[in-house]
Amino acid sequence: MRINILLIAVLLSVISVISLTNSVEAREFKILIMQDQKGVAKKYRPLLTYLKKRGFDATITTAPGYSDAARMFANGTADAMFSGSGVAGCMIIKELAEPLVRPIAKDGTSTYHAVVVTRRGDEKFTGDAEYFRGKRVIFTPLASAGEFYYRSIKNIKTVNSEIEMSVSHSAALDALSRGAADVGIIKNLVWEKDRANYPGLVKTGEDTDENPEMCLIVSKKMDSDKSAALAEILLALKNDVSPEARKVKVNLLIQGYIPTTRTDFKHTLLLLKEAGVTKSFNFVF
Repeated sequence: MRINILLIAVLLSVISVISLTNSVEAREFKILIMQDQKGVAKKYRPLLTYLKKRGFDATITTAPGYSDAARMFANGTADAMFSGSGVAGCMIIKELAEPLVRPIAKDGTSTYHAVVVTRRGDEKFTGDAEYFRGKRVIFTPLASAGEFYYRSIKNIKTVNSEIEMSVSHSAALDALSRGAADVGIIKNLVWEKDRANYPGLVKTGEDTDENPEMCLIVSKKMDSDKSAALAEILLALKNDVSPEARKVKVNLLIQGYIPTTRTDFKHTLLLLKEAGVTKSFNFVF
C-alpha cells in the first residue's frame, strides 16, 4: 500500500513537470505593434502567416501610442516589438531589449531624422534653445524625431515654451497647419510624404544624424536560439519570392529586413542620453 502511494506521488510529480514544460513551450510569442494610426497592426497580419509557414508561431498585440507601447513592453507584455527608435533606444538603455532587424522601405530608406516645421514666413530655426522661447511646440512623445530631439537641445530647460503632445507625427503636422501650435518637430519621412498637402508650412531646420526606422527589438529574456531563428526568417524575406513573402512586402511597403545592432543606434542613444534618459527612466519627463 505504501509503495502504491509513493508510486502515485512520483507519477503526479512527473505529470506536473510535463504539464509545466508543455505550458512554457506553448506560451504564445507576442509581437507588440505601436498602432499610432488606424489599421497599422492589420498590415502585419501577413507577416504572422509568413512566420508560421516557416515554423515560427507568433501573435500580435497592440498599443495605441508610443507611451503605451513603452510601458507595455517594459512590463513584459510582449517578447518583441516593432518600435520607433526613441522607445527602442529607451529599452536598450534600460537593458530590457536588444535590436534585431529593421525594414528597408521600397525606396531604400531604413533610417529617419527630425525636422523642424513652421508656418511659411515665420522665423527660421536657429539651432538653439532660445528659438523656442514663448512658442507653442508640438511633437510626438518619446520619439527621436519628436520629444527626445526637443529635450536633447542644449539649455532647453531654461526656456519657457508651451508643449503639446500628439499621438502621431501626422497628427502633429495637421495640428500645426490648423494653428494649434507655432512649431512642430516631425519625422522627416512623414514630412516628405505629406508636405504637398500643407503648402502653408515649411521646413526650417533638421537633425543632422539618422535613427533606425521601425526596428524589431527583442526582450533580453528571450532565448538566444529563438531570437536567432526569428532573425534568420526575417532576413530571408528580401530574396523570398513566395506568395506569402510577396504579400508581406506589399502590405508593409518594404523590400525586406536588414540586421540591426546597437551600433546602428549610436546617434539615437546619444540623443536620448542628452535628453535625460537613464536606466531608471519611467517614460515621463
